[in-house]
Amino acid sequence: MFTVLLFVYVVTVVGNVFIAILICSDYRLHSPMYFFLVCFSIVETILSSSVVPKLLVIFVTEEMTISKVGCFAQSYLYYFISTSDLLLLTAMSIDRCIAICFPLRYFSIMANHMYISLMVGCFITPFICLLYPIMVIANLPFCGNVLDHFFCESGAMLKLICVDISLLKLNTILTSVLILIGCLTITTVSYIIIVATVIRMPTDTGRQKTFSTCLSHLTMLSLFFGSAIFILIRPPKEYSVETDKVVNLVSTVIAPLLNPFVYTLRNQKVKDCIQDAVKRA
Repeated sequence: MFTVLLFVYVVTVVGNVFIAILICSDYRLHSPMYFFLVCFSIVETILSSSVVPKLLVIFVTEEMTISKVGCFAQSYLYYFISTSDLLLLTAMSIDRCIAICFPLRYFSIMANHMYISLMVGCFITPFICLLYPIMVIANLPFCGNVLDHFFCESGAMLKLICVDISLLKLNTILTSVLILIGCLTITTVSYIIIVATVIRMPTDTGRQKTFSTCLSHLTMLSLFFGSAIFILIRPPKEYSVETDKVVNLVSTVIAPLLNPFVYTLRNQKVKDCIQDAVKRA
């Protein structure tokens, strides 16, 4: 398990960092779409790093403990980055919609202030929404110290609290659902507009090329939104700790691993830049 997890983690970090460096160093990729991808790759690296290194330490030392401060820090970082991931994917949906529907006006609409504002919003929103719940939880009394999970997952932490936390749970669920519904609505509307625009294109080649550029984004959307919807929407009676662990494993380990491959293998411009970089090397 240590060898497999270490290999996956190294490939994840190297792949995502490579994508970020490639985009920053090649002028052909200096557009809002690829700057969003730089942010997404960095965030994916941080998401994996918030959980996997601690797991690797546990496999080596067999010391399955974490300090209270470390646990809250890990939990906050994980949910902060996960929420930023969803918001970045939503912002990328908006960017794709503008690029396909208004190609001639794309750079005037997605000016510096526009995409920078979108990126800042992707990080400010989760910072504000998650700060209050984590501060409240940190000051509540705990009746136990054993988490039935592979990281400091909020559900496992809440089970250890001795006092009534119904209002806190309600606040957390409402905040999560509002963010998820907002992201899903914006993304769905964006892709409805994209599909309507693509259908009106005069050539099959144009339609295929446009759908191909969206496929990588749709793949990552399916992974992240699928995991988030499963965790939030499922009935309480169907809750399973083991299933919950598998879903979190997908979003924490598998999705960050796939990100560089999905966006490079499905994007011809990125592949051309990689080939040029290899030739220069």
